[in-house]
Amino acid sequence: MDVHLPTPLLGGLTPRQFMKRHWQRKPLLVRGAVPAMKPLLQRGELFALASRDEVESRLVEQRDDGRWSMRRGPFNRRSLPPLARPRWTLLVQGVDLHVDAAHELLQRFRFVPEARLDDLMVSYATDTAGVGPHFDSYDVFLLQAEGRRRWRFGRQQDLTLREGVPLKILERFEPQEEHVLEPGDMLYLPPRYAHDGIAEGECQTYSIGFRSPRRGELARELLQRLSEDAGDAAGDTLYRDSAQSAVREPGAIPAELERFARDALKAALKDPHSLARALGEYLSEPKPNVWFEAGETPRALRSVVLDRRTRMLYDGRHLFVNGESWRASGPDARLMRKLADERRLDEPDLARASDEALELLASWCEAGWAHEEER
Repeated sequence: MDVHLPTPLLGGLTPRQFMKRHWQRKPLLVRGAVPAMKPLLQRGELFALASRDEVESRLVEQRDDGRWSMRRGPFNRRSLPPLARPRWTLLVQGVDLHVDAAHELLQRFRFVPEARLDDLMVSYATDTAGVGPHFDSYDVFLLQAEGRRRWRFGRQQDLTLREGVPLKILERFEPQEEHVLEPGDMLYLPPRYAHDGIAEGECQTYSIGFRSPRRGELARELLQRLSEDAGDAAGDTLYRDSAQSAVREPGAIPAELERFARDALKAALKDPHSLARALGEYLSEPKPNVWFEAGETPRALRSVVLDRRTRMLYDGRHLFVNGESWRASGPDARLMRKLADERRLDEPDLARASDEALELLASWCEAGWAHEEER
């Protein structure tokens, strides 16, 4: 992707201009971001997707008395309200994992690092439906795919949530702007911008969301991953205290034992690249509801395309694919980084690959992580 070229997706801005002016700073309303926009899934197809066990879905409904309800799927068609009933919304998460067209649409937002890009959620709503005024802790693009939705939003100061509600709805919503989005229109909102979208008739809205791990969550995950290799790195040396004297306060932890523990942690983290490796494995880990179907061993690779569910990242020393890591350097590393950036390698690319790289790619095809493109 050329980040210096203007694009209708960003209202004529280049991706570089958008990231500098708007990303995590201020909203952007784009009319006609996707010209001639049509829904990627018809209503019945979306309902069928929400009936599957491996698909995350939720049903949000506001009743006549103003109370809210929320249920988690899967949903068969009979468990959904009648289409003529207003004020209900079906949210289907991770549609890009199951529908090629949704995956392709998500690729248009890869001017943001892949490590931050999360998924595409489809919101189907009947007339006057919404999920209440709320805010997200991450960036979001709201793309109108079908019908009309009225958005009110603003930089909310009071983030107090309403009590006794199964949703995170703001107690006192104070919008500053209001716009009606039609098919192809898109609204970008930075984190913590309060917003409320109300359907004007039946509609579909696509939410392109981004991963934003909390510091504590990230620390716990990385420490857990680092601990798996800590035993080998620290060694099997036993604590020895031949100089220990008799004590009057046996409950006190000896200072020497504390130093031994600190040295053990230092030894476990001695590899300066262990943290980067743990981070890459964590960021490339597929979601829990994702699994791959084993493929066949290709006879001769002519072109390779990553499966839409595969997450592939890299740093200066490693490749990361679906939670696993490999050391990479030289021409093969450049080739694999191209695969991560473009999600495909063609015959001229593979002609330059070493036998080891071709063997690795073949193993990914066997695992279903990649596929040889059919001709």
